[in-house]
Amino acid sequence: MKRNRFPWKLFVVLVLAAAVLIGGRMAGIFRMGGTGTTDNTTENAGADTEQTADGEIVGDMEPEGGEDTFDDDQGTIDKFFDTARRLFNKEPKEVQELREQEVALTDEGHQEYYFQLLDDEERRTYREMLAGIRRRDEQFYLTISDDNKVDRIYHALLKDHPELYWVHNREQVYKTTYAGGDYCMFSPGYTYTEAEMAEIEQSMETAYQEVRAQIPEGAGQYEIVKTVYTYLIDIADYVSSEHDQSIAGIFWKKAAVCAGYAGATQYLLERLGIPCIYVEGSAKGSPEGHAWNIVQIDGQYYYVDTTNGDQPEFLEGDAVQLAEHKTTIYDYLCPFPGEYEENYTPSPEFPVPECTATDKNFYVLNQACFDTYDWQSIYDFCQMRLDNGAAVVRFKFSSQEAFDQAYAEWIAGEEIQNVARYYMDLYGLRQVEYHYGILDNLKTMYYMF
Repeated sequence: MKRNRFPWKLFVVLVLAAAVLIGGRMAGIFRMGGTGTTDNTTENAGADTEQTADGEIVGDMEPEGGEDTFDDDQGTIDKFFDTARRLFNKEPKEVQELREQEVALTDEGHQEYYFQLLDDEERRTYREMLAGIRRRDEQFYLTISDDNKVDRIYHALLKDHPELYWVHNREQVYKTTYAGGDYCMFSPGYTYTEAEMAEIEQSMETAYQEVRAQIPEGAGQYEIVKTVYTYLIDIADYVSSEHDQSIAGIFWKKAAVCAGYAGATQYLLERLGIPCIYVEGSAKGSPEGHAWNIVQIDGQYYYVDTTNGDQPEFLEGDAVQLAEHKTTIYDYLCPFPGEYEENYTPSPEFPVPECTATDKNFYVLNQACFDTYDWQSIYDFCQMRLDNGAAVVRFKFSSQEAFDQAYAEWIAGEEIQNVARYYMDLYGLRQVEYHYGILDNLKTMYYMF
């Protein structure tokens, strides 16, 4: 009887493939038991700290043995290995479906500046994060596993979407990666009950409607930005609390720190159709971070720092109650870029638009910015302001030399007393109490009567 000989090379290939199939199946079983790496990230005022706990390492069970001498069949063997891994170590169905979804390039009502800076793979994951967080899913898959990329995408998302207040906090974010797979399980930490969320969202809508009512009919973009800036300073206080990192602190509790102010500015301006970018970075001479905005007005970019505009202690005294938002410091509404950048530096994680324009600066618009120092020009300006009923007179210099000359005469030399006498004559007073304030970094002077 003639025996059919089994091709020995094919036999070797099948044995090796079987070993890979078994190994792949076992790796899959182990992973289902929780094998992987879980990263724990704490979000705090724009900064995060990574803590990684490595789980059991599970790899594919490769066949043991000496060096393969069948060079002519190596390609065939590799194909068997790849096929086996795909079959028995494949991605979950949910991940496969995510990879097949079309990635939306825009999200209605949001500028998404940072989304535009991501590559195609990161944009897909950004959309996956956004969908999961909006649904408030406790955990969901992402089609990427690299820790640095996941963090970068999450930071971009938070900067683009201040309305996701339930994740803008100090809660921990977990991500679980799986051996051999380029995907992860993402578990953002959420806060607030359904009842609290209803209150927060009502306060957000109330704020939006109140701001809209304050904007004059036919107002330009600058006037809209100024209205939002003033509104937020009027309703909120700079106070640290458990809500201070999100717009919930501003609108619901009426108290937050810079992250809350910048997020609230962005939220309102985006709803009003003004492009606004959330920026975080560092402050000169301070170990703490800071957050502010870059706003596009009539095609130009300007800094807007609502937090620093809220300095009620700067304007002390009874006079501040007499007129037009006396506690509002407009120096940080479209400040001169060079002056602002001397004190604040954006994080290097993402590039931000360059600000160069000065024409929307509050002092420039109100003819209160002086390029050189002249005593008579300053006196005439103060006289004009008092004649118009102002209780606060403020002006700015564009150069350090001019500011220093004015300081020497009007502060150290007490030239302001000439203006005080004019004020008394104007209102028939025998005496008057006045205060002054200086913002050295922005070269501005305030007098309050």
